[in-house]
Amino acid sequence: MSGAAERGRAANIFDVARLAGVSHQTVSRVINDMPNVRPATRARVEQAIAQLQYSPSPAARALVTRRTRTIGLVTPGISDFGPTSIAVAFNFAARAARYNVETVSAPPDDTKAIRAVIDGLLRQRVDAIVLVVSDVGVLELVRSLDLSIPVVVAASSARRSPLIVSIDQYRGARSAVRHLAELGHSRILHVAGPRNAPDALERIRGWRDELAAQRLEIVPPAHGDWSAASGHRLGSELDVRPDVAVFVGNDQMAIGLLSALRERGLRVPQDVSVIGFDDVPEAGYLFPPLTTVRQDFDMLGELIMQKVLIAVEESEPLTEDTPLPTHLIIRQSTRAIES
Repeated sequence: MSGAAERGRAANIFDVARLAGVSHQTVSRVINDMPNVRPATRARVEQAIAQLQYSPSPAARALVTRRTRTIGLVTPGISDFGPTSIAVAFNFAARAARYNVETVSAPPDDTKAIRAVIDGLLRQRVDAIVLVVSDVGVLELVRSLDLSIPVVVAASSARRSPLIVSIDQYRGARSAVRHLAELGHSRILHVAGPRNAPDALERIRGWRDELAAQRLEIVPPAHGDWSAASGHRLGSELDVRPDVAVFVGNDQMAIGLLSALRERGLRVPQDVSVIGFDDVPEAGYLFPPLTTVRQDFDMLGELIMQKVLIAVEESEPLTEDTPLPTHLIIRQSTRAIES
């Protein structure tokens, strides 16, 4: 029986070192999975840890490594599919890398509140900060930050940056519009997201550029707020002519739009082709099943975590990444114009 057990107290790092016949510095290197420990020594230390049921405190580990293995995640205080999916995917990727995540939400467009949240995470000595950004003003704030720890941002922007990780909203939008043009639609309307949302701005840019490339008419987009209710409202107001097509900025607004068109006696896709964006789980079960653009949020979460690991564990400067591709999912809400 160890001395610690005889005295009825929890074992400490010195007890482990004594039982394994090594220095406490060696025990620390094993606990923190550092290199330069011989396999036989590592096995001896791990056996002593198990025998003594030793559990190092997070604070003790932080003193040794100067890292807490905790990442601060700042999310917009909204329940939209995209930001929520990014946050979940990042949490899974972080935990797979044996990091804890401290998640804090703030109003999506309140730069002062987000700055306060960041300051709070810094006081908790997180190793890095990840932000899911849904407002251009917040994105500009993040670009101006000068912090002592790495910062990685999930956001869409035409301005590339080493700190930004994104899915290619621009090319995704172009693929949606190209699909509608190839079906023979000459008038392609756009129900866009909020005017200050980076994703919405990139999808508008892609829509405009593809219409220009196809030599088709460009009309001002209608703006919703990502919700099905706003899609329904705009679908009730749209100037829908025969054989028109509508590119909707996300699937939730497309759901509302489908309902509004049905109430107006318009059939999808016989009278109107509709395409969404995101490929939410319900998209394939709507009536009709929704053609949409799929985003790989799992891959995005992993890419964010890879950037964090490079910056934190390898102390390498961040480099600019190519946005992840999207995938067009063709279902029954779009059809070719009959000649």
